[in-house]
Amino acid sequence: MKPFLYIGLLFTLLITSGCWDRTEINDLAFIMGTAFDITDDGDYILSHQIAIPSSSQGGPGSGGSSNEKFFVISAVGKSINEAFYRLQKKSSRRLFTAHRVVIFIGERLSKSGIEDILDIYTHDSKQRLKTYMMVVKGGEGRDILKVKYPFEQVPSEAIKEMEALNNELAITLRDFFQASSGEGISPVLGAISPDGITEGLKEDHIFKLAGSAIFKDFKLAGFLNESETNGLLWITDRMEYGSLNASLPETDGTVGMILAKANRKITPQITGDQVTFKIQLQGEGNIWENTTNLDIRKPENIKLVQKALETSVKKQVKDTLTKVQSQYKVDSVGFGREIYRNKPKQWKALKAGWNDRFPEVDVSLEVSINILGSGMAGPPLHLERKEIKK
Repeated sequence: MKPFLYIGLLFTLLITSGCWDRTEINDLAFIMGTAFDITDDGDYILSHQIAIPSSSQGGPGSGGSSNEKFFVISAVGKSINEAFYRLQKKSSRRLFTAHRVVIFIGERLSKSGIEDILDIYTHDSKQRLKTYMMVVKGGEGRDILKVKYPFEQVPSEAIKEMEALNNELAITLRDFFQASSGEGISPVLGAISPDGITEGLKEDHIFKLAGSAIFKDFKLAGFLNESETNGLLWITDRMEYGSLNASLPETDGTVGMILAKANRKITPQITGDQVTFKIQLQGEGNIWENTTNLDIRKPENIKLVQKALETSVKKQVKDTLTKVQSQYKVDSVGFGREIYRNKPKQWKALKAGWNDRFPEVDVSLEVSINILGSGMAGPPLHLERKEIKK
Protein backbone atom coordinates (compact mmCIF):
# COMPACT_ATOMS: atom_id res chain seq x y z
CA MET A 1 0.00 0.00 0.00
CA LYS A 2 2.79 2.41 0.89
CA PRO A 3 4.50 2.21 -2.55
CA PHE A 4 1.23 3.28 -4.19
CA LEU A 5 0.91 6.13 -1.67
CA TYR A 6 4.44 7.32 -2.42
CA ILE A 7 3.83 7.15 -6.16
CA GLY A 8 0.62 9.17 -5.77
CA LEU A 9 2.35 11.86 -3.71
CA LEU A 10 5.21 12.06 -6.21
CA PHE A 11 2.76 12.38 -9.11
CA THR A 12 0.92 15.19 -7.27
CA LEU A 13 4.21 17.00 -6.64
CA LEU A 14 5.18 16.78 -10.29
CA ILE A 15 1.94 18.20 -11.65
CA THR A 16 1.65 21.05 -9.10
CA SER A 17 5.24 22.35 -9.17
CA GLY A 18 6.85 24.66 -11.68
CA CYS A 19 6.52 28.31 -12.73
CA TRP A 20 3.23 27.93 -14.57
CA ASP A 21 2.37 31.64 -14.12
CA ARG A 22 5.83 33.11 -14.74
CA THR A 23 6.45 36.01 -17.10
CA GLU A 24 9.55 35.74 -19.24
CA ILE A 25 11.80 38.81 -19.40
CA ASN A 26 11.53 38.66 -23.19
CA ASP A 27 7.81 39.31 -22.82
CA LEU A 28 8.27 42.63 -20.98
CA ALA A 29 8.76 46.19 -22.25
CA PHE A 30 10.75 48.10 -19.62
CA ILE A 31 9.41 51.63 -19.17
CA MET A 32 12.22 53.95 -18.04
CA GLY A 33 10.36 57.24 -18.16
CA THR A 34 6.78 58.47 -18.51
CA ALA A 35 5.36 61.80 -19.62
CA PHE A 36 1.91 63.31 -19.17
CA ASP A 37 0.60 66.08 -21.41
CA ILE A 38 -2.79 67.46 -22.43
CA THR A 39 -4.41 68.20 -25.79
CA ASP A 40 -6.33 71.33 -26.75
CA ASP A 41 -9.53 69.34 -26.18
CA GLY A 42 -8.54 68.37 -22.65
CA ASP A 43 -7.61 64.75 -23.40
CA TYR A 44 -4.54 63.16 -21.85
CA ILE A 45 -1.41 62.37 -23.85
CA LEU A 46 0.51 59.51 -22.22
CA SER A 47 4.04 58.77 -23.43
CA HIS A 48 6.54 56.09 -22.42
CA GLN A 49 10.27 55.91 -22.96
CA ILE A 50 11.07 52.21 -23.41
CA ALA A 51 14.52 50.69 -23.28
CA ILE A 52 15.56 48.55 -26.26
CA PRO A 53 17.28 45.33 -25.11
CA SER A 54 20.71 44.80 -26.67
CA SER A 55 19.54 41.60 -28.34
CA SER A 56 16.83 43.56 -30.13
CA GLN A 57 19.10 46.25 -31.56
CA GLY A 58 20.07 44.18 -34.58
CA GLY A 59 23.40 43.22 -35.98
CA PRO A 60 25.08 42.66 -39.32
CA GLY A 61 22.48 41.76 -41.89
CA SER A 62 19.59 42.14 -39.47
CA GLY A 63 18.40 45.44 -40.81
CA GLY A 64 18.28 46.89 -37.27
CA SER A 65 20.11 49.89 -35.88
CA SER A 66 22.69 49.15 -33.23
CA ASN A 67 22.76 52.79 -32.08
CA GLU A 68 19.21 53.06 -30.80
CA LYS A 69 18.94 52.41 -27.06
CA PHE A 70 15.32 53.50 -26.55
CA PHE A 71 12.16 54.58 -28.32
CA VAL A 72 9.12 56.66 -27.33
CA ILE A 73 5.47 55.74 -27.90
CA SER A 74 2.43 57.91 -27.16
CA ALA A 75 -1.33 57.56 -27.05
CA VAL A 76 -4.28 59.87 -26.35
CA GLY A 77 -7.24 59.07 -24.11
CA LYS A 78 -10.12 60.67 -22.29
CA SER A 79 -8.60 59.18 -19.14
CA ILE A 80 -5.09 58.05 -18.29
CA ASN A 81 -6.28 54.46 -18.03
CA GLU A 82 -7.69 54.62 -21.55
CA ALA A 83 -4.45 56.08 -22.90
CA PHE A 84 -2.43 53.35 -21.18
CA TYR A 85 -4.40 50.53 -22.77
CA ARG A 86 -4.12 52.20 -26.15
CA LEU A 87 -0.38 52.25 -25.61
CA GLN A 88 -0.41 48.56 -24.76
CA LYS A 89 -2.00 47.87 -28.14
CA LYS A 90 1.06 49.44 -29.76
CA SER A 91 3.50 47.20 -27.92
CA SER A 92 4.25 43.54 -28.63
CA ARG A 93 5.38 43.17 -25.02
CA ARG A 94 3.62 43.82 -21.73
CA LEU A 95 4.38 47.31 -20.45
CA PHE A 96 6.36 47.01 -17.22
CA THR A 97 6.67 50.03 -14.88
CA ALA A 98 8.78 48.71 -11.99
CA HIS A 99 12.03 50.09 -13.48
CA ARG A 100 10.68 53.56 -14.21
CA VAL A 101 12.99 56.34 -13.05
CA VAL A 102 11.09 59.56 -13.66
CA ILE A 103 7.69 61.02 -14.51
CA PHE A 104 7.58 64.25 -16.53
CA ILE A 105 4.53 66.52 -16.48
CA GLY A 106 4.11 69.17 -19.15
CA GLU A 107 3.68 72.74 -17.92
CA ARG A 108 0.26 73.16 -19.55
CA LEU A 109 -1.10 70.03 -17.87
CA SER A 110 0.44 71.09 -14.54
CA LYS A 111 -1.50 74.34 -14.67
CA SER A 112 -4.80 72.52 -15.27
CA GLY A 113 -4.22 70.12 -12.35
CA ILE A 114 -2.49 66.81 -11.65
CA GLU A 115 -4.93 65.07 -9.30
CA ASP A 116 -5.86 62.48 -11.93
CA ILE A 117 -2.21 61.61 -12.42
CA LEU A 118 -1.68 61.08 -8.72
CA ASP A 119 -4.78 58.90 -8.47
CA ILE A 120 -3.40 56.15 -10.71
CA TYR A 121 -0.32 55.83 -8.52
CA THR A 122 -2.49 55.47 -5.44
CA HIS A 123 -4.22 52.28 -6.59
CA ASP A 124 -1.46 50.39 -8.42
CA SER A 125 0.84 48.47 -6.08
CA LYS A 126 3.41 47.98 -8.85
CA GLN A 127 4.26 51.69 -8.96
CA ARG A 128 7.59 52.66 -7.36
CA LEU A 129 7.19 55.47 -4.85
CA LYS A 130 10.87 56.37 -5.32
CA THR A 131 10.15 57.48 -8.88
CA TYR A 132 11.10 61.13 -9.43
CA MET A 133 8.46 63.63 -10.56
CA MET A 134 9.34 66.76 -12.52
CA VAL A 135 7.53 69.58 -14.31
CA VAL A 136 8.79 70.49 -17.78
CA LYS A 137 9.21 74.23 -17.67
CA GLY A 138 8.04 75.88 -20.86
CA GLY A 139 7.43 72.63 -22.71
CA GLU A 140 5.79 69.25 -23.07
CA GLY A 141 6.78 66.15 -21.13
CA ARG A 142 7.00 63.92 -24.21
CA ASP A 143 9.60 66.24 -25.77
CA ILE A 144 11.98 65.58 -22.88
CA LEU A 145 11.55 61.82 -23.36
CA LYS A 146 12.80 62.13 -26.93
CA VAL A 147 16.04 63.88 -25.99
CA LYS A 148 19.08 61.72 -26.74
CA TYR A 149 21.15 62.52 -23.68
CA PRO A 150 24.78 61.71 -24.59
CA PHE A 151 26.06 60.38 -21.24
CA GLU A 152 23.47 57.65 -20.64
CA GLN A 153 22.16 54.89 -22.89
CA VAL A 154 18.61 55.62 -21.75
CA PRO A 155 18.11 59.36 -21.04
CA SER A 156 15.83 58.85 -18.04
CA GLU A 157 18.78 57.34 -16.19
CA ALA A 158 20.48 60.74 -16.39
CA ILE A 159 17.76 62.20 -14.15
CA LYS A 160 18.58 59.69 -11.43
CA GLU A 161 22.27 60.59 -11.62
CA MET A 162 21.54 64.33 -11.62
CA GLU A 163 19.27 64.10 -8.60
CA ALA A 164 21.84 61.98 -6.75
CA LEU A 165 24.26 64.91 -6.96
CA ASN A 166 21.90 66.93 -4.69
CA ASN A 167 22.41 70.03 -6.83
CA GLU A 168 18.75 71.00 -6.78
CA LEU A 169 15.38 69.87 -5.50
CA ALA A 170 14.77 66.11 -5.84
CA ILE A 171 11.15 65.10 -5.23
CA THR A 172 9.78 61.56 -5.50
CA LEU A 173 6.22 60.30 -5.61
CA ARG A 174 6.49 59.46 -1.92
CA ASP A 175 7.70 62.98 -1.06
CA PHE A 176 4.82 64.53 -2.97
CA PHE A 177 2.22 62.28 -1.36
CA GLN A 178 3.59 63.00 2.11
CA ALA A 179 3.49 66.77 1.55
CA SER A 180 0.06 66.81 -0.08
CA SER A 181 -1.50 64.71 2.69
CA GLY A 182 0.46 66.34 5.53
CA GLU A 183 -0.37 69.25 7.77
CA GLY A 184 0.74 72.80 7.06
CA ILE A 185 2.73 72.43 3.84
CA SER A 186 1.98 72.46 0.12
CA PRO A 187 3.93 70.20 -2.25
CA VAL A 188 6.61 71.27 -4.69
CA LEU A 189 8.27 69.47 -7.59
CA GLY A 190 11.59 69.80 -9.33
CA ALA A 191 11.60 71.51 -12.73
CA ILE A 192 13.45 70.59 -15.91
CA SER A 193 13.83 72.26 -19.28
CA PRO A 194 15.45 71.46 -22.62
CA ASP A 195 18.83 73.03 -23.33
CA GLY A 196 20.14 73.00 -26.90
CA ILE A 197 23.75 72.30 -27.79
CA THR A 198 23.20 73.17 -31.44
CA GLU A 199 20.46 75.56 -32.49
CA GLY A 200 17.82 73.98 -34.66
CA LEU A 201 18.94 70.38 -34.14
CA LYS A 202 16.52 68.92 -31.66
CA GLU A 203 18.20 65.54 -31.56
CA ASP A 204 21.35 67.21 -30.26
CA HIS A 205 19.55 68.83 -27.34
CA ILE A 206 20.18 67.95 -23.73
CA PHE A 207 18.16 68.93 -20.68
CA LYS A 208 18.97 70.73 -17.46
CA LEU A 209 17.51 71.06 -13.99
CA ALA A 210 15.59 74.34 -13.88
CA GLY A 211 14.67 75.19 -10.30
CA SER A 212 11.39 74.11 -8.73
CA ALA A 213 7.65 74.19 -9.37
CA ILE A 214 5.21 75.47 -6.73
CA PHE A 215 1.77 73.84 -6.48
CA LYS A 216 -1.43 75.15 -4.93
CA ASP A 217 -4.45 72.86 -4.75
CA PHE A 218 -2.62 70.43 -7.08
CA LYS A 219 -2.26 73.09 -9.77
CA LEU A 220 0.97 74.74 -10.83
CA ALA A 221 1.16 78.21 -9.27
CA GLY A 222 4.57 79.13 -10.69
CA PHE A 223 8.30 78.47 -10.62
CA LEU A 224 11.28 79.33 -8.47
CA ASN A 225 14.56 79.99 -10.26
CA GLU A 226 17.89 78.45 -9.30
CA SER A 227 18.75 81.00 -6.61
CA GLU A 228 15.24 80.93 -5.12
CA THR A 229 15.29 77.12 -5.13
CA ASN A 230 18.49 77.25 -3.09
CA GLY A 231 16.63 79.46 -0.64
CA LEU A 232 13.83 76.87 -0.51
CA LEU A 233 16.39 74.14 0.19
CA TRP A 234 17.75 76.17 3.10
CA ILE A 235 14.33 76.86 4.63
CA THR A 236 13.06 73.29 4.27
CA ASP A 237 16.28 71.79 5.65
CA ARG A 238 17.11 69.99 2.39
CA MET A 239 20.38 71.83 1.79
CA GLU A 240 23.11 69.22 2.06
CA TYR A 241 25.72 70.19 -0.49
CA GLY A 242 25.87 73.15 -2.76
CA SER A 243 27.75 76.27 -3.67
CA LEU A 244 27.56 79.86 -2.49
CA ASN A 245 28.73 82.89 -4.39
CA ALA A 246 29.02 86.46 -3.18
CA SER A 247 30.32 89.68 -4.61
CA LEU A 248 32.43 92.13 -2.66
CA PRO A 249 31.80 95.54 -4.31
CA GLU A 250 34.62 97.20 -2.40
CA THR A 251 37.12 94.82 -4.01
CA ASP A 252 35.44 94.48 -7.43
CA GLY A 253 35.48 90.70 -7.25
CA THR A 254 33.64 87.59 -6.07
CA VAL A 255 34.21 84.63 -3.80
CA GLY A 256 32.80 81.13 -4.18
CA MET A 257 32.28 78.51 -1.50
CA ILE A 258 31.47 74.79 -1.59
CA LEU A 259 29.15 73.81 1.26
CA ALA A 260 30.12 70.75 3.26
CA LYS A 261 27.45 71.06 5.94
CA ALA A 262 24.23 73.00 6.44
CA ASN A 263 21.72 73.22 9.29
CA ARG A 264 18.41 74.96 9.78
CA LYS A 265 16.23 75.73 12.77
CA ILE A 266 12.77 77.31 12.66
CA THR A 267 11.05 78.60 15.79
CA PRO A 268 7.39 79.63 15.54
CA GLN A 269 6.21 82.31 17.94
CA ILE A 270 2.51 82.98 18.51
CA THR A 271 1.34 85.93 20.59
CA GLY A 272 -2.39 86.53 20.42
CA ASP A 273 -3.22 86.95 16.74
CA GLN A 274 0.38 87.63 15.74
CA VAL A 275 2.40 84.79 14.20
CA THR A 276 6.14 85.18 13.63
CA PHE A 277 8.94 82.81 12.69
CA LYS A 278 12.61 82.89 13.55
CA ILE A 279 14.85 81.12 11.05
CA GLN A 280 18.45 80.28 11.96
CA LEU A 281 20.74 78.97 9.22
CA GLN A 282 24.25 77.64 9.66
CA GLY A 283 26.65 76.50 6.96
CA GLU A 284 30.31 75.65 6.61
CA GLY A 285 32.56 74.80 3.73
CA ASN A 286 35.67 75.66 1.75
CA ILE A 287 36.53 78.59 -0.47
CA TRP A 288 37.00 77.41 -4.05
CA GLU A 289 37.13 80.74 -5.89
CA ASN A 290 38.55 84.15 -5.05
CA THR A 291 38.64 86.81 -7.75
CA THR A 292 39.13 89.64 -5.25
CA ASN A 293 42.46 91.09 -4.17
CA LEU A 294 41.93 89.87 -0.60
CA ASP A 295 44.34 87.55 1.14
CA ILE A 296 41.71 85.33 2.78
CA ARG A 297 44.30 83.82 5.09
CA LYS A 298 44.06 87.00 7.16
CA PRO A 299 41.38 86.91 9.93
CA GLU A 300 40.00 90.36 9.10
CA ASN A 301 39.54 89.40 5.46
CA ILE A 302 37.86 86.12 6.41
CA LYS A 303 35.26 88.16 8.29
CA LEU A 304 34.59 90.27 5.20
CA VAL A 305 34.09 87.16 3.08
CA GLN A 306 31.88 85.47 5.68
CA LYS A 307 29.69 88.57 5.90
CA ALA A 308 29.36 88.69 2.12
CA LEU A 309 28.38 85.01 1.95
CA GLU A 310 25.86 85.44 4.77
CA THR A 311 24.33 88.39 2.91
CA SER A 312 24.08 86.24 -0.21
CA VAL A 313 22.22 83.48 1.67
CA LYS A 314 19.87 86.01 3.25
CA LYS A 315 18.99 87.36 -0.19
CA GLN A 316 18.25 83.85 -1.51
CA VAL A 317 15.94 83.08 1.40
CA LYS A 318 14.20 86.47 1.35
CA ASP A 319 13.62 86.22 -2.40
CA THR A 320 12.08 82.78 -1.88
CA LEU A 321 9.79 83.98 0.89
CA THR A 322 8.70 86.99 -1.14
CA LYS A 323 7.78 84.71 -4.04
CA VAL A 324 5.79 82.14 -2.06
CA GLN A 325 4.19 84.61 0.36
CA SER A 326 3.39 87.63 -1.79
CA GLN A 327 3.13 86.22 -5.31
CA TYR A 328 1.97 82.61 -5.02
CA LYS A 329 0.43 82.87 -1.53
CA VAL A 330 1.03 79.20 -0.74
CA ASP A 331 2.94 77.68 2.18
CA SER A 332 5.51 75.64 0.27
CA VAL A 333 8.14 76.19 2.98
CA GLY A 334 6.27 74.37 5.74
CA PHE A 335 5.69 77.13 8.28
CA GLY A 336 2.31 75.63 9.11
CA ARG A 337 3.94 72.24 9.59
CA GLU A 338 6.32 73.73 12.15
CA ILE A 339 3.36 75.08 14.14
CA TYR A 340 1.60 71.71 13.86
CA ARG A 341 4.68 69.91 15.20
CA ASN A 342 5.65 72.34 17.95
CA LYS A 343 2.37 74.01 18.93
CA PRO A 344 -0.43 71.56 18.03
CA LYS A 345 -3.07 73.33 20.12
CA GLN A 346 -2.47 76.65 18.40
CA TRP A 347 -2.43 74.93 15.02
CA LYS A 348 -6.00 73.70 15.53
CA ALA A 349 -7.10 77.31 15.78
CA LEU A 350 -4.97 78.49 12.85
CA LYS A 351 -5.44 75.59 10.43
CA ALA A 352 -8.73 76.64 8.82
CA GLY A 353 -7.50 80.12 7.93
CA TRP A 354 -3.82 79.36 7.40
CA ASN A 355 -3.89 80.04 3.64
CA ASP A 356 -4.99 83.60 4.36
CA ARG A 357 -2.69 84.03 7.36
CA PHE A 358 0.51 82.68 5.76
CA PRO A 359 1.17 85.65 3.40
CA GLU A 360 1.10 88.01 6.39
CA VAL A 361 3.42 86.25 8.85
CA ASP A 362 6.63 88.04 9.81
CA VAL A 363 9.98 86.27 9.51
CA SER A 364 13.30 87.11 11.15
CA LEU A 365 16.42 85.56 9.67
CA GLU A 366 19.86 84.80 11.11
CA VAL A 367 22.66 83.33 8.97
CA SER A 368 26.06 82.09 10.13
CA ILE A 369 28.69 80.91 7.63
CA ASN A 370 31.94 79.32 8.75
CA ILE A 371 34.88 79.06 6.33
CA LEU A 372 37.04 75.94 6.59
CA GLY A 373 40.54 75.53 5.20
CA SER A 374 40.99 79.17 4.23
CA GLY A 375 44.76 78.72 4.17
CA MET A 376 44.45 77.06 0.77
CA ALA A 377 42.53 80.01 -0.67
CA GLY A 378 44.93 82.90 -0.59
CA PRO A 379 44.99 85.77 -3.08
CA PRO A 380 44.97 85.08 -6.84
CA LEU A 381 48.44 83.99 -7.99
CA HIS A 382 48.47 86.36 -10.96
CA LEU A 383 48.37 89.47 -8.73
CA GLU A 384 51.53 91.33 -7.86
CA ARG A 385 52.42 91.63 -4.21
CA LYS A 386 51.53 95.32 -4.08
CA GLU A 387 48.02 94.60 -5.42
CA ILE A 388 47.14 92.18 -2.61
CA LYS A 389 45.12 93.52 0.29
CA LYS A 390 46.35 91.99 3.52
